[in-house]
Amino acid sequence: MHHDISLLANLAIALVVAFVGGVLARRIGLPTIVGYLLAGMAIGPFTPGFVGDVSDISQLAEIGVIFLMFGVGLHFSLKDLWAVRQIALPGAILQMIIATALGFALSQVWEWTPVSGLILGLSISIASTVVLLRGLMDNGMLNTSAGRIAIGWLVLEDLATVLILVLLPIIFGQHNEQSFWSAALSLFKAALFVAVMLFAGRRLLPRLLDMIASTRSRELFILAAVAIALGTAFGAAAFFDVSLALGAFLAGVVLSESQFSHQIGDDVLPFRETFAVIFFVSVGMIVNPVYLWANAGQVLALTALIVAGKALITQLLGFLLPASGRTMLVVAAGLSQIGEFSFILGSTGMALGLLSQEQYSLILAGSLLSIMLNPLMFRLIRPVEQLMQRMSPRLWQWFDSHPAQPGDLALPQADHVVVVGYGRVGQHIVTVLERLGVPRLVIEIDSGRAAEFNARGVPTLFGDAANSDVLMHAGLERARALVVTLPDETATEMVVAAARNIAPNLPIIARAATTSGVGRLMNLGARDVIHPELEGGLEVMRHTLLCLGYPATQVQGYTDAVRRDEYNTTVSTPAEHQALDQMVRAARGIEIAWRLVGEQSSLIGQTLAEANIRARTGASVIALIRNQQLIANPKSSTVFQAGDLLGLIGDHDQIAAAEQLICGVSVADEAALVG
Repeated sequence: MHHDISLLANLAIALVVAFVGGVLARRIGLPTIVGYLLAGMAIGPFTPGFVGDVSDISQLAEIGVIFLMFGVGLHFSLKDLWAVRQIALPGAILQMIIATALGFALSQVWEWTPVSGLILGLSISIASTVVLLRGLMDNGMLNTSAGRIAIGWLVLEDLATVLILVLLPIIFGQHNEQSFWSAALSLFKAALFVAVMLFAGRRLLPRLLDMIASTRSRELFILAAVAIALGTAFGAAAFFDVSLALGAFLAGVVLSESQFSHQIGDDVLPFRETFAVIFFVSVGMIVNPVYLWANAGQVLALTALIVAGKALITQLLGFLLPASGRTMLVVAAGLSQIGEFSFILGSTGMALGLLSQEQYSLILAGSLLSIMLNPLMFRLIRPVEQLMQRMSPRLWQWFDSHPAQPGDLALPQADHVVVVGYGRVGQHIVTVLERLGVPRLVIEIDSGRAAEFNARGVPTLFGDAANSDVLMHAGLERARALVVTLPDETATEMVVAAARNIAPNLPIIARAATTSGVGRLMNLGARDVIHPELEGGLEVMRHTLLCLGYPATQVQGYTDAVRRDEYNTTVSTPAEHQALDQMVRAARGIEIAWRLVGEQSSLIGQTLAEANIRARTGASVIALIRNQQLIANPKSSTVFQAGDLLGLIGDHDQIAAAEQLICGVSVADEAALVG
């Protein structure tokens, strides 16, 4: 039987080439979106080699649009938006109007139709949510006041885009037969859908999730979240004639205030990321490189308008808005690009016959180049600020006339402890460090938790330490230690490897989830690796031995040896044998301790007779291990060497005195040792 696997083949190939493109993009320091777009061009109909089915991949891309818009709605916060309304609301409206007008003017120079020019202007007025969040995260700005304003600004642009996507088919769809009544009917259906979602959906969907959560079935909960996103989008299109994007967005908004919103975001994230990649690949497939090369002048002009023009517009608005100069520079850098919403808007225009494929390719090329240049824009924030202050102090004073927004915590700069992950373990560590007066810095991937920590006075960087450059802003080179408490072992390994590259001498304490992971983390550069389950077993064993009367110092020595041996409990190392031997002899009434003669020991070069350890401390040397060879009852003429391991007998105080002598206490201090 023959099975048609064209859809599966296209999905597999699209994901493989996207993976290769994303890896190459990250290798050269570019956003992964650039790699996905180039991967789409590689399998598109305008380049040689394998040609993917544009129709099949476009259908899969629709799922990407649904999950993207669902994510935007899920993270939409009216409270956060209200907090930055005085800057974000007028800023977003003015910036979109000016950018749209400039894009329209440029299109008229190229002799486009007015409608095509309007679509071009609207497309370049909207920045990419994905690129902005990544840029702020990589530069440690996501949970700063400037970052919150930039996000609020972008949320308003997203809302405006949703409205535009609703109105475009109403105004321009079937324009030959369009009438006032059909337009009014379409608007009525859209308004009815919004009302149904905000009133009925807000009551029914959270209750549905409550019911699913009570079953304690993780797979059912994930299935419910995905079904709500896709089902609401499909229902919006099928029954209310509104876009899939609007349906998905409102589904996210309805669930954003649910107690399960964070869990839904985590569960849907893999679907959103996967199908968003397919969406970007589908966009790249319709880019014609030959057309872009032939129209390189237009590509460069449009890119300059997107990058330099939008940044300049935003900075000029800084003279009118109640924001600090630094804030406006951050917003200008973050919004000087276009991305997924521009693609959606452009594809809608093309579907309605308002844009040609070549014109859409021009928008895509501008997006591609602006995304590639966006990391550079963030790096220019500080140099531009210094240049403005130096060249025209009076102009900068006017530009920076408004104080910075309150609420930013100063991040520690040196001698601090960085804690990645703020679960129960991380919370305990941070609390203890606070009581001890040790500066600490938390890196947290959950935006809600990060905001909560900042509000409580805990300096926090919001970001995924395993997948972004946020570690670069944690001051690891000047930190005292890094503690990684993430439950995901793969993420922990990525953090440890990255941190070791940034700060080769930094002490790293990491949490492992598996026994094999302990060794891997050690090899990656962690100094101490803790396995919670095995650590619990060691603690049980420690209490058992103490209950049996074994000395606490010897029990601790054995548990430390097991940890150093990566939790291997087969008693396979000399350190473990020595520790157990000490406990055996201690159980017989004589405590025997093993102590190392270090490089700085005052005993080096002395004979056993010259050292006179027994007379000076009360402890006797009964054995010596040198080059892994045991020497029992060493002769008085034996000369001590660095690295010797001495076996001592005596009571607790005598062993302690001998240890101080071995570590290098001078003869002048003998009285203190024995007195």
